[in-house]
Amino acid sequence: MSTTTLKTPAPADPTPTPTAAARRSRGRGERGLAGSLTSHAVLIMASLVALFPIAWLVFLSLGPDKDDYLHPGRIPGKMTFDNYAFVLQKTAFFDWLVSTLVVSLGTTVIGVLISATTGYAVSRMRFPGYRKFMWVLLVTQMFPVAVLMVPMYEILSELQLIDSYLGLILVYCSTAVPYCAWLLKGYFDTIPFEIDEAGRVDGLTPFGTFARLILPLAKPGLAVAAFYSFITAFGEVAFASTFMLSDTKYTFAVGLQSFVSEHDAQQNLMFATAVLVAIPVSGFFYLVQKNLVTGLTAGGTKG
Repeated sequence: MSTTTLKTPAPADPTPTPTAAARRSRGRGERGLAGSLTSHAVLIMASLVALFPIAWLVFLSLGPDKDDYLHPGRIPGKMTFDNYAFVLQKTAFFDWLVSTLVVSLGTTVIGVLISATTGYAVSRMRFPGYRKFMWVLLVTQMFPVAVLMVPMYEILSELQLIDSYLGLILVYCSTAVPYCAWLLKGYFDTIPFEIDEAGRVDGLTPFGTFARLILPLAKPGLAVAAFYSFITAFGEVAFASTFMLSDTKYTFAVGLQSFVSEHDAQQNLMFATAVLVAIPVSGFFYLVQKNLVTGLTAGGTKG
């Protein structure tokens, strides 16, 4: 009589291998090593593409001759800061700086104030024609600069605002306010109406509710509106070159044109000035950059 010995299989090791454990423990949305490397490579390439024009501009600004941009390979052997010294000492750079900051900051303050009150009124109040009013603001953006130049010049001339900072600020506000009003109206729509009701219960007036409760919550939207207004005034050329007649009241954008004549162009000085011009814009962007992304995304959720 033969007996059969049954072999009991050894129990499987309950401890998973590191690879399997890592694969199972990875949460939704988490990337593996290959995905992380790919995303980092894409971000590095995008950063290089964004930074290359700035680095190239700085590099060309170090060439001492006006035609060095045609032969950039010759610049490393003769780099100099003479272009910056000439711009800072021999031109009206600081007058341009003062004029640009006065106009840009004035446009930012007045434009954001008007845009915020307009956007809040349309978002919260239902007065006759409020929808048509917003569409009228949008229609004003359809007219090109060439069409607006003559009537605006006539208006400013009648008001004796030609060659004045206030006149140029008002002109820029006519461009910045319609867009910013639409932007802030959409952002105010995302703020619950219960906050306004709570303000009324506490005895606040409508303006008190707007100033003390709504505006602090709308900082991201206000930051976007301020940045757009600042950039609109900072880099505009057509209106500034038409309405500002004094050399000392030129903005940076107009001052750059002084390096270009009918038969000559001092490109090296233009490059150096462009680098210096970028500093105030970079500083303003640094101040508002924390709220820019939030304001841009939240302002488009309702409208």
